[in-house]
Amino acid sequence: MDRIYLDNSATTPIAPEVFQVMMSALKEKFGNPSSLHWAGQEAKSSIEDARNTIAREIGALPEEIIFTSGATEANNLALMGTLSFSAAEKKQILVSAIEHHSVLHVVRELEKKGVEVTYLPVDENGIVDSSLVEQFIQPFTILISIMMVNNEVGSIQRIAEIGKLAHEQNILMHTDAVQAIGLHKIDVNELNVDLMSISAHKIYGPKGIGALYIKKGTLMQAILFGGPQEMGLRAGTENVSGILGFGKAVGLLADHRTGDYVHIQELKDRLINGLSQSIKNIHFNGSPEGTSPHILSVSFPGVDGEALLVHLNKLGIAVSMGSACNSKSIEPSHVLLAMGMSKELMSGTIRISLGRFSTEEEVDCFLRVLPEFVRSSQILA
Repeated sequence: MDRIYLDNSATTPIAPEVFQVMMSALKEKFGNPSSLHWAGQEAKSSIEDARNTIAREIGALPEEIIFTSGATEANNLALMGTLSFSAAEKKQILVSAIEHHSVLHVVRELEKKGVEVTYLPVDENGIVDSSLVEQFIQPFTILISIMMVNNEVGSIQRIAEIGKLAHEQNILMHTDAVQAIGLHKIDVNELNVDLMSISAHKIYGPKGIGALYIKKGTLMQAILFGGPQEMGLRAGTENVSGILGFGKAVGLLADHRTGDYVHIQELKDRLINGLSQSIKNIHFNGSPEGTSPHILSVSFPGVDGEALLVHLNKLGIAVSMGSACNSKSIEPSHVLLAMGMSKELMSGTIRISLGRFSTEEEVDCFLRVLPEFVRSSQILA
């Protein structure tokens, strides 16, 4: 096989149905949605159709969906928007130690502005103990932000439990659900969240478009200014083709989710079994029952993970060492550090992430070429 793509957590290929919708939108829905003439109103109507589709999928109201340039902006708006609106003299936010950098970098900026940030620990499987969260809550806690599925190891958090605790304490609850929405059925009411970030390019939609769910009644301050778009919370001319592609990708989830879940879990099991049989010294990160099926984080003691990636790439196989947003960093993974992994084991860790279009043939090809390199590296080590 010429090329094998096993990095779906970084981004997924665009589904053919989404591509067609976007091409049509670029040609036919070219109007500015703020314009009052027919071209603008056609574009605006299409945007609202997409908003309705996304709202239905997550159990929200259409007016609770704010389109953004992606999950990074959605996370920024969720955190900065709520903390900036609060007039409290002292403020605290709780985040897990394994959040995506689009959350962690935001809270570091908030710390500079006097916000107290508490980083919730995780266990060796990357799970926040929901029973311990209450210990970290202060009278001035404004917001709790915990991602639903971790992008590096796939650990699934107990968002509904933590959200219930937050609401009992009159605290807002935010979750980054980017890695969850494709395979896990989401209802914002059952999850007890006030804010939720999602993105199109993790669910076979386009890059550059995402959304923030904001529960009705949640007080929020805009962080972008210049126009009244998106209920006054996100200024700027809307990305019409991106929004329509996003809506189509979400609309396809109902038909594909169950089949995708089964297919991807079978491929993951095939990977785990194949690796376990061919490589003796191996470590799978996260508990099998507590991780999402599309992510497999695996460590090879004595192996240089970067050299392994280079070797696989030369063979046309795409995997990663962790988050795509951290691919140029020489720092060890903050996720694996928080899980208590040694730096030596971390250096030999890769992330394999599967998707709707992954095949058994690709997995089998990967299993044929990987073990030889790993075994030879371990012998030399």
